[in-house]
Amino acid sequence: MMFKSLLLTAAVAAITSAIPLSEQLFGRSIDLGGKLETRQQGSAQGYGIHSHYFYSFWSDNSRGSVTYTNLQNGSYTSQWSNIGNWVGGKGWNPGGAKSIAYNGTWSAANQNSYLALYGWTKDPLIEYYIVESYGSYNPSSGAQKRGTIQSDGGSYDIYQTQRVNQPSIVGRATFYQFWSVRTQKRVGGNITTGNHFDAWTKNGLKLGNHDYMIMATEGYQSSGSSAITVREIGKDEAPYPNEADSRKDNN
Repeated sequence: MMFKSLLLTAAVAAITSAIPLSEQLFGRSIDLGGKLETRQQGSAQGYGIHSHYFYSFWSDNSRGSVTYTNLQNGSYTSQWSNIGNWVGGKGWNPGGAKSIAYNGTWSAANQNSYLALYGWTKDPLIEYYIVESYGSYNPSSGAQKRGTIQSDGGSYDIYQTQRVNQPSIVGRATFYQFWSVRTQKRVGGNITTGNHFDAWTKNGLKLGNHDYMIMATEGYQSSGSSAITVREIGKDEAPYPNEADSRKDNN
């Protein structure tokens, strides 16, 4: 609890800076009082529907602290301190070929953290990242390069790695990770996911049946914060307008 006053100050600053970005890009109305109350409380770990978007929030609970907060529509905030490993964000379930737009802030440029379009498939079990920005650790370190793709005004290098007996959406398992890592980092823009999926397939990286896909913040043995909003280009309404808020425990 020694960080309580610092977290409250940081929360107010993060919300104040994030709200205009959301309104400017996506034209959403904001209730500052409601957001502040939610930000202080945070959202419980798990996955489900919030404000008509899918969300996922996971931590290994090994050390440190993380506060992840679902906001209206496709928005969320996060703040973490000396965390072991965590990842969370909002998006779709199932994922798939979509053109998405995102914007916001990500304050972890000197930390071990990613800002990425993140998802999973089953049969085969694949964990994938379209990395828009990363901090002190380059995710391509020690990975096998499989190609390059030009998409959405930038160049991405394609990599493959393997995880052995690690946490996954089906419990601990051994699986491959597919990566597209943007060579010119950015925080905000468009991502055409189908371009990456097609490029991976052409380079021998076969996805399975799509499970969830979120615009995620991830932190590993680090501290930082983010405030992100995501939506699908060309869609006037949220992806799940008739779904009530819900949450399930992580596997």
